[in-house]
Amino acid sequence: MAALLAVSLTVLPGSWVGAQPVGLPSLGDVQGMSIAAERRLGDRIARDIYRDPDYLDDPVLGDYLQLIWQPLLGAARTRGDVAPELAERMAWELMISRDRRVNAFALPGGYLGVHLGLIAVTDNTGELASVMAHELSHVSQRHIARMLTRQDKMAPWMLGALILGALAARANTDVANAAIVGSQAVAAQTQLNFSRDMEREADRVGFGVMTDAGFDGLAFVTMFDKLQQASRLNDDGGFPYLRSHPLNSERIADMRARLPMGTASVAPGTAQLGPRRESSASPPTGGLVLDLPRASGTAAQLSPALHPLMAARAKVLAEKGTDRMGGWLQSGRGPQATAGDRYAAAWSAQRLGQPALALELAQKLREQVTPEVGWVVDALLIELHLAPNRGSSTGGASAMALKSLRDQALDSGSRALLMLGAQAAIATREPQLAASRLQSWVVVHPRDALAWETLARVHHAQGQTLRAIRAEAESRVAHLDYAGALERYRGAQAQPVAVRNADPMTMAIVDSRRRDVEQLLLALEKEEPGS
Repeated sequence: MAALLAVSLTVLPGSWVGAQPVGLPSLGDVQGMSIAAERRLGDRIARDIYRDPDYLDDPVLGDYLQLIWQPLLGAARTRGDVAPELAERMAWELMISRDRRVNAFALPGGYLGVHLGLIAVTDNTGELASVMAHELSHVSQRHIARMLTRQDKMAPWMLGALILGALAARANTDVANAAIVGSQAVAAQTQLNFSRDMEREADRVGFGVMTDAGFDGLAFVTMFDKLQQASRLNDDGGFPYLRSHPLNSERIADMRARLPMGTASVAPGTAQLGPRRESSASPPTGGLVLDLPRASGTAAQLSPALHPLMAARAKVLAEKGTDRMGGWLQSGRGPQATAGDRYAAAWSAQRLGQPALALELAQKLREQVTPEVGWVVDALLIELHLAPNRGSSTGGASAMALKSLRDQALDSGSRALLMLGAQAAIATREPQLAASRLQSWVVVHPRDALAWETLARVHHAQGQTLRAIRAEAESRVAHLDYAGALERYRGAQAQPVAVRNADPMTMAIVDSRRRDVEQLLLALEKEEPGS
């Protein structure tokens, strides 16, 4: 179903593949779809993705992906791949899916998705950056708009429905197969040819973006080799002309040819899908840096010790069975366990109902890692202290440890630590410590739904009902749920007179925001079929 629209790096059966009309237009030849129209379509799709159970706003992984994404986006702007108008009007938003498949995808309007399976299987930051650069290039070259332009007989709401159907197809392959038969029967082969051209272009542009951002171009080759191995059990390599993506061997050869002379080469089949080991190289200074300048930031700010921890987090979050978690727990308890092994073990112990062991492993990990990645373990420690099966964490030594971690988190520049620090402030019955920090954050990041939700909890804990309801409404606006936001604004206006009069400034904001959302909802309803 996503064959028509969602452009993806897909190589595994069942993942999204492109199927587009024949005839590759020149770069920027998208007269049939404006940037505004593409953004509206992307917003429509994103609104439903936010409601999908597989959508995951994990602040820790989100911070890590932003450290990769910002240098890539800055390099694309510097190179001229992202024009100023495109940079201003696209969403440029990253989404995380709980999906265990090794995949990433781009959607209309500048929304890009990364599966947990992709983060878990990559060996280093460069490999993950190569995939993100590829998907960024699909957006910068307006591949999606170019192929949607050819679907001039299909209404935008129908196109959006097809993409959303692809998300549902993860749970029902019969639905996906039926949709693919209907959507591809007309011009399957010519559409596939168009997709191969787009994939080659995304490889070429993405390679330049990645290397200009400071990442090692060799990772582009090793990532393709890894994907080729992952697909071998389900793909015999035949009939390349029936594929929407070029054969991996084809793409690997092209990327190898782009590497500078003398670059170390990787023989086909040598990239490993097994356990990772941390690099012995000394990590560069920097650690976590949020809100990088829009056109700057380099890969040098990333410590090589960071990726193994993030890959471990992704694989545990994506896992539903207890057997593997039990194996990770055993591996991470050994004296020779790497930081990644121990991180996975701590998370696994928590999910297996062993909170004391989880904390013990996390504390050992804190002593094991370098200062540049200490924030990741601090975040883990806060999460473990706040876990439901910890019981009361507000008394004794545990309370002192949590308060210390809370104060450090609230003083940091990390989104992940801010969210966790705010939760800790609520748990330790001092919500006022987080209120001003969160309020400052949402002023700069008004589309951060999780920050608004956390701020609502803080206001509720302070007894500030009107402000809490307003924050709940803003969280819904951030996820483009205008109907839900309007309901909350009306709820604020329906509060007793004494409550409304006690905070006239918030009440004035609520009145104004309700009018804004009513206009947005009206415009949205006009675009709906049958309106």
